[in-house]
Amino acid sequence: MDTDGSPVRAIGSDPAAFETFYREHLPAVRRFVARRVSDPHLAADLTSDVFLAAIDAASSYRPDRGVPAAWLSGIARRVVASEVRRQVGERKATRRVAARRLLDPDSLARMEERLDAEREVRALYGAIARLPERDRALLELVAIDGLEVADAAVVLGIKPGTARVRLHRARRRVQAQIPVPKPMEA
Repeated sequence: MDTDGSPVRAIGSDPAAFETFYREHLPAVRRFVARRVSDPHLAADLTSDVFLAAIDAASSYRPDRGVPAAWLSGIARRVVASEVRRQVGERKATRRVAARRLLDPDSLARMEERLDAEREVRALYGAIARLPERDRALLELVAIDGLEVADAAVVLGIKPGTARVRLHRARRRVQAQIPVPKPMEA
């Protein structure tokens, strides 16, 4: 027993006191849980949870508020209610997932193609970003802005022949950095 004379407070720190408490109250807790839960395995788990919660709450037990059996019934009620809330949440989540339209094979294939294309675009942008600034500017003016090589040369203040050579070299550098896609198997 604890210093205040309560055997319940002692179960939190004294294994012998817990064993006595457990043996005395186990049948009542089993009945309480079994009336509310149909699965015997879940009932056994919840019964264990009730006693674990009792150990944790032992220091807060107040004899003036009721007998240990009533206190333990309150704990059991909260443990079972918590499990019911968990199951309800799980069922709601299952319904939400089940209500969603699943991907058909064609949609999945289109999604994979899109991801592959985005991966290739990222590789291309990375390769362009690694070019020297002057070559990158020329490539962007021609490939992205749609200027003719001669017009891009004017913008950059270089000769058209120089622009053609730089553009050719820039394209080769970019192509060398991009992995060649593997042919799809049928």
